[in-house]
Amino acid sequence: MLRANCPWSPIFGILVIRIYMRHIFFAFSWIFLSAGVILVSVAGMQFYLDGVTWSDFTHDPGNAVRVSIANLNGKSAKSELSTQMQINDARSQLVANFLERYNSPLKPYDYFGKTLVEIADEYNIDFRLLPAIAMQESNLCKVTPPGSYNCLGLGVHARGTWGFESYEENFRAAARVLKQNYIDQGLVTPEQIMRKYTPSSNGSWAASVNQWMAEMRFDDRSLGKSEKDDAYLLEFVK
Repeated sequence: MLRANCPWSPIFGILVIRIYMRHIFFAFSWIFLSAGVILVSVAGMQFYLDGVTWSDFTHDPGNAVRVSIANLNGKSAKSELSTQMQINDARSQLVANFLERYNSPLKPYDYFGKTLVEIADEYNIDFRLLPAIAMQESNLCKVTPPGSYNCLGLGVHARGTWGFESYEENFRAAARVLKQNYIDQGLVTPEQIMRKYTPSSNGSWAASVNQWMAEMRFDDRSLGKSEKDDAYLLEFVK
């Protein structure tokens, strides 16, 4: 009876509960903190292996991720690039990098990278197709009939070659032709397009176009050669 009526009993119970809750709080805090440290360490190690510094990441996180993606191989890189495009559309930068890598006269590179992507979206074609064909046909507009702005070999025949008022007009016309006369007709790989676009080719045309498209996918020249396949031209169509 004395113990039941002791005024310290409720206080003692409250203290026990508080101590118990505090232990639970610290336990969960330790778990979450440990998980966070592990994740940050793994991400930091990945960027370290890829040559990305913390300064690179804080100043331009999008580019830091692209550098990391460029060091991946095969199917893993394809998956990572698709995820990156969903988070932050890096297509225009990939095209701009491609133009700059080969010193194309399509300058400024950022402008034409963005313009080529916008035209591709307008006609629902793969953003890499126009620059890849331009690379194959004219070394990215370095070798064209004088004053024609014809980078993709459109309308080349014995009577002459189509001419355009600007590079933008040429790319837009090429996108329209490729969409209506090729892709909409079920020709959805460079190999299939080649048979109609340049039927005299021994296969080298499609092989080269696939290489340039793979190079833009990985933003890496060597991976363009080693990872090329017959690209599916609707893969990146929105």
